[in-house]
Amino acid sequence: MARIAGRFSRVEPRRAAGAYVRGLLADIDRKNCWNLAEHAGLAGPQTLQRLLRSARWDADAIRDDVRGFVVDRLGPDGVLVVDETGFVKKGRGSAGVQRQYSGTAGRIENCQIGVFLAYATPAGRALLDRRLYLPERTWLADADRCQAAGVPGETAFATKPALATAMVLAALRAGVPARWVTGDEVYGQDPHLRAALEEHRMGYVLAIAGNRRVDFEGVQVSAAEVAARVADRHWHRYRAGQGAKGPRWYAWAWARIDQSEPYGYRWLLIRRNLTTGELAFYRCYAPVRQPLMVLAKIAGVRWAVEESFQAAKGQVGLDHYQVRDWTAWHRHITLAMLALALLAAIAAAQPPSDHDQIPLTLPEIRRLLATLVLVQNRSIVNVLRWSRWRRRHQATARLCHYQRRSEP
Repeated sequence: MARIAGRFSRVEPRRAAGAYVRGLLADIDRKNCWNLAEHAGLAGPQTLQRLLRSARWDADAIRDDVRGFVVDRLGPDGVLVVDETGFVKKGRGSAGVQRQYSGTAGRIENCQIGVFLAYATPAGRALLDRRLYLPERTWLADADRCQAAGVPGETAFATKPALATAMVLAALRAGVPARWVTGDEVYGQDPHLRAALEEHRMGYVLAIAGNRRVDFEGVQVSAAEVAARVADRHWHRYRAGQGAKGPRWYAWAWARIDQSEPYGYRWLLIRRNLTTGELAFYRCYAPVRQPLMVLAKIAGVRWAVEESFQAAKGQVGLDHYQVRDWTAWHRHITLAMLALALLAAIAAAQPPSDHDQIPLTLPEIRRLLATLVLVQNRSIVNVLRWSRWRRRHQATARLCHYQRRSEP
């Protein structure tokens, strides 16, 4: 909180922001203004509601502080990951809400969509930036509706890839030390995003659908057709990172594409599931030649943003807000990103763990923070003893699971 204190011109909103973030890290089921105010010992939710709605402070400036904090604590040579997540809502008054597909819900729901930028390094991952997606026809074409939701008058329509492009370029201008960008099919199919990254000589590994056409040996063919031509000897087995059930092994192949384009190398990367044979495809670019193993590793990093969403929603209440207007949404999301960045920084700073116990996870770190630092009414010795006990048994369970998976 000392890092962002200068962003508040008055002591009252600064104290309210501190109470808000402490509440996000506390053991509260629903982290809305009512419950956060009760946790802070306030007489009512008005102070925290005022913090989100009308107090004078710049959420984008604190977003910049969060970005700097994350880079400082997680280290250089990270990968930028773009993705969106849904926030299911009722009614039609919340900024950007409409019936639209939400990957979080897995179906069309009445929801808001936020586009996010994550930063992933071997030390950890956290969220760097956020944008609220505003549909063009149902929102930006209705000035009265936008005004009622507090949408700034100068806001113009931007697609999800355009929002992602703006966030990536802003991160590069801020000096974020990343050399790669990855994302799913929503972003891989957008030529403007790819062109912007290539213009800045930024490598990317972006997913595409199998029916997307690429320039292969001077002929336009679908990605699936290229995969059908790959001989068995050209498939290589590489690990795409660590999953919840152990290392994620896949077969990988690649082919040079778009060779007529200048300035750099472009590939079609193909991933095959070793069990089901299901294929996935990626458009790749790098300013210099890269080995297949590097592209496979970057493709596996994309899941870092999903893990960040899960941690942000489950641990710091990213989706627990009860606000409707544009400013309040961005303020809540920014403070939740700050709380998540703190957990990621603590996780990155812990010493290497031995095989007898798993490293501290984000949920365990948040629980220990809530118990030992924010409440301070428990015995430190007992709390840490139970934490070590859980981690030892989780390590044993993980070892048994890996052994069962390795059995023929």
